[in-house]
Amino acid sequence: MTKNSDIIKIIKEDILRTVIEEKKKIPLNLIKSKIKVSSSSISTALKELGEENLIIIKNGFIQLSKNGQIQSKIILEKHLVLENYFKKNLNKKKAHRKAHILEHYVSEEVIKNIKKLHTLKRKGVPLTKFKLNKEGLITNVDILTNGLFERIVSMGILPGERTQVVNRNSGRIVIRIGNKKFALSNKIAKNIKIIEYEKT
Repeated sequence: MTKNSDIIKIIKEDILRTVIEEKKKIPLNLIKSKIKVSSSSISTALKELGEENLIIIKNGFIQLSKNGQIQSKIILEKHLVLENYFKKNLNKKKAHRKAHILEHYVSEEVIKNIKKLHTLKRKGVPLTKFKLNKEGLITNVDILTNGLFERIVSMGILPGERTQVVNRNSGRIVIRIGNKKFALSNKIAKNIKIIEYEKT
């Protein structure tokens, strides 16, 4: 279950990205209409962003401070790398939606791996067909249901992440990512594509 502090972190990142995409100061009402969460959550996020010296709120408008511009560019860059990657197989709207979810969970290493994946011609094989104990790189999480997709990526199962299939039994596949293990049903595992990891 996502903790409240994690939700506020996601909202803060969404606010920063929204402001930098608009390229100017924007009315607070626009933030509230673009980010579909409770008013109290937005208020908390705005308050924290102000305390962290990332935004300036004046006369009902919000703009980025210098530090806010730096942070926003990092968030936007992540989003664009992810969106461009997904556009290979999805329409712009679906690619944007997937990138919007993933941008909150990915590390710099994952972004680097996704850039590498973007140049590869191979699409990967389903986890259900990948060799046991061989290190692989996830190329795609082809799950269309938003709630399930978000749950899977929040666990750390996402494109660009290194993983191993460590066990297969009775309709389930056990994978390792870092020092964590996850048991996935075959139904989910066959929609996660992977290629053999090659060190560069």
